[in-house]
Amino acid sequence: MTQPPSQQPPQGGFGAPQEPPQGSPQPPGQPPQMPAAPPTAQPGYGYPQAPGQEPGQAPGYGYPQQPGPYGQPGPYAQQPGPYGQQPGPYGQQPGPYGQPQQPGYGYPQQQYPGAPVPGGPGGGSAFKGKPAVIIGAAVAALLVIGGGVFLATSGGDDDKKPVAHGSADDQKASASPSVNEGDGNGDGRAGDDDLNAGRKAGEAKVLWLQKNDVDLPRNGSDVYGPWVVGDTVVKGMYRAISGYSAADGKQKWTLKLPADLCSAPAQTTMDGKIVIGVKNGTTDKADCADLQMIDLNTGKAGWKKSIKQNGIWDMMSDISLAISGDTVTVGRTGNSNAYRVSDGKDLFGKQSGNCQPYAFAGGTKLIAASSCRTADVDKPQNQIQELDPVTGKPKWTYRPAVGWEVDRVYSVSPLVVSLTQSEKKKWSILAIKENGTLRSQLVGDKGDKFAPDCGSAFAIFGKSLQGCVGVAADANTFYMATTADSSGTARTNKVVAFDLNTGKPKWKAAAPAERTMTPLRMEGGNVLLYLEASYNKGGGIATLAPTGGTPQVLLQHPASTSQIESSFYNPKIVYAGGRSFIASGRVSATNDKEELETKTMMAFGK
Repeated sequence: MTQPPSQQPPQGGFGAPQEPPQGSPQPPGQPPQMPAAPPTAQPGYGYPQAPGQEPGQAPGYGYPQQPGPYGQPGPYAQQPGPYGQQPGPYGQQPGPYGQPQQPGYGYPQQQYPGAPVPGGPGGGSAFKGKPAVIIGAAVAALLVIGGGVFLATSGGDDDKKPVAHGSADDQKASASPSVNEGDGNGDGRAGDDDLNAGRKAGEAKVLWLQKNDVDLPRNGSDVYGPWVVGDTVVKGMYRAISGYSAADGKQKWTLKLPADLCSAPAQTTMDGKIVIGVKNGTTDKADCADLQMIDLNTGKAGWKKSIKQNGIWDMMSDISLAISGDTVTVGRTGNSNAYRVSDGKDLFGKQSGNCQPYAFAGGTKLIAASSCRTADVDKPQNQIQELDPVTGKPKWTYRPAVGWEVDRVYSVSPLVVSLTQSEKKKWSILAIKENGTLRSQLVGDKGDKFAPDCGSAFAIFGKSLQGCVGVAADANTFYMATTADSSGTARTNKVVAFDLNTGKPKWKAAAPAERTMTPLRMEGGNVLLYLEASYNKGGGIATLAPTGGTPQVLLQHPASTSQIESSFYNPKIVYAGGRSFIASGRVSATNDKEELETKTMMAFGK
């Protein structure tokens, strides 16, 4: 294996792509294993080359990686990355728990009860009308970083199990949803039940608790958002998108949609505008092909346009949206488009050449994941590019080894990308420099297991790059939570900090006793964390210094409402303006009465 010009290969790592022995058996549904060393680089396809590259060689090619310290591939080399950075919900950054994400290619996804099954009408469940708790099983992909072993486990989630049920076809959004403001006068819980009655000194107040007021289809509905714009919290579900007062939870506005909401970006523009995807009809054959711009400050609809299908391989059943500056991109299998958010003007579309973007990550930069035609469909060739958000022209191109696909973008700036090799069931992560060359591949310690939460929405063709939680990054460090360890008296975990220049761990910080913590994003130079709620302990928001140490709690949620807090299905957490918001990632129930009693959003503050 040759060494790249004037660059030493990273030591160890999560694995640059490596071809395992032919016929290596893989357990069904098991996530990809990290490769150890990337094969020889392929020549570039005429894309701009990053500084230091040989003519005709795509950035990243020919950077052989040494196997990890335990003989396993290092995940942070040339490998596809999971969903992009977790921008904060404040301002126009992607909310920490962005919209539900599309499953990765060949990457085991968590499934919710009642999740649509391919082949069912309109992508609906093949078990329509039956309790989905019987059908669905949660699937968690665990990565053992030093040992290079990926484990796939499945089992029911007793605390969170929305199930399928029947309902009317049309959604009727009420003028003001059910809200309990914490004084016992709302109808979020029983009228005589004060949510703050059991609050102890030092604990945050429950500002409000909201119940579902939408008549949903029998499979339920994913929840998009929440986004915080000024003093308004916005979320979308089924055929409406609504804004609520951050202070008391009362509905400020609702925009009804003509059909199902089917896609939304993790971020908004700097002035609070967003573009969502809406189905182009209400039948089973409808595609996610209509775009609607909305001003989230007021709830007023702006421009609307339909995406025109470009050939039979332009799959619009599932699209992914990303916003960078005043540009919204529409990624999907076979084609891509970009429009100006402010007025809907077409900016760029299908690229010339052999490679086409299928998904984008937005924010401070626009990152594209592309697929290139190859002679063997079983050996895919992907590439990563930074694009000019106005013209769509690549600033640089980086190609991982053949067989590796871009899975997620954990962070846009700095760029940290996750890659998978679906056929071989491998996973890897890499950091890329500003000029598109390899910065490092992460090297984990033996026994550490990681499983960033990238959502549980179901899709066949579409793929979102952003929306993962459990990860965060600053200029020189990448932070990732380990999976919970239940070997002791209670579940707990830690956060591992990786040096982006070397790929090696810098330090590990343990969660508070009998607690688990999840990085959301960076906040004031620190890592912003969500301390998960348990049966008798309230959750909370904390920070962790970039040097490690002990998490410092900013907002401790009351223990008296811990059972409510821990009951949200696939929760999405946002922290903004000193308040924390928890929204259910999906709403469903066994019957209409239970559906209207489902708690959908909760807010805490001082």
